[in-house]
Amino acid sequence: MANNYEIDSIDKKIIKLMEKDARMPFLEMARKIGVSGGTIHQRVEKLREAGVIVGSTIKVDYTKLGHNVVVLLGLHLVNARDIHKVIEKLEKMDEIVEAYYTTGDYALIVKIIVKDINHFHEFLIGKIQMIKEIQSTESFISLKQVINKSLNV
Repeated sequence: MANNYEIDSIDKKIIKLMEKDARMPFLEMARKIGVSGGTIHQRVEKLREAGVIVGSTIKVDYTKLGHNVVVLLGLHLVNARDIHKVIEKLEKMDEIVEAYYTTGDYALIVKIIVKDINHFHEFLIGKIQMIKEIQSTESFISLKQVINKSLNV
């Protein structure tokens, strides 16, 4: 897989369209960009082979499923060497959707999606605080997501 893969303006337009709608037909993309469908197909394949495009995803509005609370949770570990043990345990928890190994005050910051504050409380006490390698936590409850965008490449 190449690092610092060079992309041109057509590749950038393809990426931007696919980030908005990964299911958009190549012919529709071609019309919007002003190239042939074959060009789109070839470019997408090259971007995949280079590891620039890695899969296709959907965005889910979890509030429609009753999961109304997003929490960022900073984790202090008892010992930094236990990071891999902690990550293994966190990966098994359905409520955790993202985790970041960080510098600064916390060894890890995890993004949690739960139904409500009671669900978060049960999750914190029943799962997170049961991990002996975690010394302490700090919770940041999201009031509203104010920016959600892709990187402008």
